[in-house]
Amino acid sequence: MNWSWEYDPNEEHVIGGAPAALVAAVEKRADELALAAEALYLDGTTHQDASPKGENVLVPGGMFLCQIIPRHERVYIMQITCW
Repeated sequence: MNWSWEYDPNEEHVIGGAPAALVAAVEKRADELALAAEALYLDGTTHQDASPKGENVLVPGGMFLCQIIPRHERVYIMQITCW
């Protein structure tokens, strides 16, 4: 399994109506977070400790809430806020 990210519960629910520039910034940062998590959790599927706390990540034009789940080898994007 390879690390990646996805919208939770689905893309429409999370980004519905968000500006395209904000969505692009969120997806770029999500790619970076997945790469960093892959380096930090070398074999995430065997991770036994608690998952890290969810975090707010600032991007140009807004922010997003994400949760890293090592056992799933996923970064879940759960909410986008634009300003």
